[in-house]
Amino acid sequence: MKKILSLAVLFLTGIAAHAQKQVSATSPDGQTKVTVTVSDRIYYDVESHGEQLFKQCHIGMTLSDRVLGEKPVLKGKKVTTVNETITPIHPLKYDKVENNYTLLTLTFGGNYKVEWRVYNDGVAYRFITALKGDIEVMSEDGTWQLTTPGKLVLQQPGGFKTSCEENYSVVSSNEWKSDDRMSELPILVMSEKQKVLISEFDLFDYAGVFLKSCGEGSNAFSIIQPKCPIEYEDQGDRSHKILKEADYIAKTAGTRSFPWRYMYITQSDTQLPENVMPVRLAPANVIGNTDWIKVGQTCWDWLNGIPFGPDVTFKSGINLDTYKYFIDFAARNGVGYILIDEGWALNTRDPFKTNPEVHLPEIIAYGKSKNVGVILWLPWLTVEHHMDLFEKFEEWGIKGTKIDFMDRQDQWMINFYERVAKEAAKHHIFVDFHGAFHPSGLDYKYPNVLTYEGVRGMEYNGSCKPDNSVWLPFIRNAVGPMDYTPGSMLNYQPERHHGNRPICSGVGTKVFNLAIFVLAESNLQMLMDNPCRYDQWPDCRDFLTGVPVNWDETRVLAAEAGQYCVTAKRKGNKWFIGGITNSTERDLQLKLDFLPAGKDYHMTNFADGVNAHIIAMDYLRQESRVNSTTTLPIHMARNGGWCARIDVGK
Repeated sequence: MKKILSLAVLFLTGIAAHAQKQVSATSPDGQTKVTVTVSDRIYYDVESHGEQLFKQCHIGMTLSDRVLGEKPVLKGKKVTTVNETITPIHPLKYDKVENNYTLLTLTFGGNYKVEWRVYNDGVAYRFITALKGDIEVMSEDGTWQLTTPGKLVLQQPGGFKTSCEENYSVVSSNEWKSDDRMSELPILVMSEKQKVLISEFDLFDYAGVFLKSCGEGSNAFSIIQPKCPIEYEDQGDRSHKILKEADYIAKTAGTRSFPWRYMYITQSDTQLPENVMPVRLAPANVIGNTDWIKVGQTCWDWLNGIPFGPDVTFKSGINLDTYKYFIDFAARNGVGYILIDEGWALNTRDPFKTNPEVHLPEIIAYGKSKNVGVILWLPWLTVEHHMDLFEKFEEWGIKGTKIDFMDRQDQWMINFYERVAKEAAKHHIFVDFHGAFHPSGLDYKYPNVLTYEGVRGMEYNGSCKPDNSVWLPFIRNAVGPMDYTPGSMLNYQPERHHGNRPICSGVGTKVFNLAIFVLAESNLQMLMDNPCRYDQWPDCRDFLTGVPVNWDETRVLAAEAGQYCVTAKRKGNKWFIGGITNSTERDLQLKLDFLPAGKDYHMTNFADGVNAHIIAMDYLRQESRVNSTTTLPIHMARNGGWCARIDVGK
């Protein structure tokens, strides 16, 4: 990413621990403040817009031979203001992001620092160490103490081994018990006036974070992390059985910066889906030229891979004719890729022996002739045992890989992600991580990492319900790209849903399934349905295949976390609007004042039909002229949606 940097040093003072015990830093607009208290530990408070959100939170890091943050000796402080503009390589929300903050750096005896960034809309901190050799990190102390009780929106797995696909649960902060299930990141803290999204970023050579309650009534929660595995064996074709763990969470370089822990603070629910803290905290691109990385849409065969109908004159399946059919559809509709899931190889453990029914070289050549690239699915364990496959895939002409079933966030697995990204980049291969945890910076350091799963998406069929999916713009997708695999053409209300592979269907109305294609942010957006079904609804097909994956501008028009979200996004001279609701129907008024003034524009929109609350397939397609003074009344049925395309260049 390109940066224009302007630094203004306010003051630099070396101080002894007894001379000052408390240090504060305030955001550029004066509305957000962090106060750090140095006593027996390092404590901090966070205030925003006149409200104290967190109090006496404490941080530290236990190493094998010392504890950073225990009886700390403050040696110096430095306060700096930073004003820069960032141009993301893959702009998921904006083509330019302002990165303006107050930087507070506290230097402590023992060769470590804590760095704070205070933004108008958030706070982030991280440890920086300057220690000799390697160090063993036994545990990390990071505790959030809420000033007043609030609601927590959590994703609670049964243990550290998780694909991060659990449904969300809403828990009162003072009722979360220490023996209750922990939560993955990100989590959403909902107080009466403000909301705070908590996550991590710049995570490398370290263990990922989970959060656990400090006890019922404590109104507090703290970091817990998996230990590093040191002995393991293969368990089937896609998992490790961990035989022995170290007593540390990470063995790493003693001189380094550690991951950011950040709090994105909002006063309106419409701000949550607009979170750009990941862009601000991201590491630099290390792979150099990225012109070869092409984002876009892809067809996909796993859920609905059996074409049928009058134009299908061949036996469908995992074979050459089926994938040529997918390629022909992609070429006709401007879709850049097809993704071939499990079955293209004779054995999932051997990526070099292909299924003779597939005729992979012919498929690759056929796709190239139609300007359609090929992506191949792989279990992660096969990649681990055959890291040279990226070189071979480059020779074959493969454009990308979908790597699956990692299901862990320990240091070993975090390092696997980076090894894959690095090796794939060497051979001009992009990566989609499934069975993955939340985005934490790898996709900025290695922009060939296009997307991650880590979400209860459409693969879950009947249990992927709008009541859960409506949280995604506010939590999971707010922290980075998300492979939700949207775009179902066969649609049911939850109580009537049925269908499994190879005839999968989506929960929610047809327009819900169109609209979430606009809302779901991913640099590689899946078309989860079969080409033959898209061709049955050409108006829906044309809308979906016209939706960009990167955007110049994002505006949330109406939102209530966990209830509904309506967002407008611009790419060039086209605006797309996507709105979804949970099991409650909605009537909203949308102002189109974001459009350029002084001219009428053509709008095509899709709305739930009058019977969509029962027959989810019911929808209306409408065309009209709109302008910047237009206020649109929209209706969304239960588990429904509304979406539109506006061409401002016409």
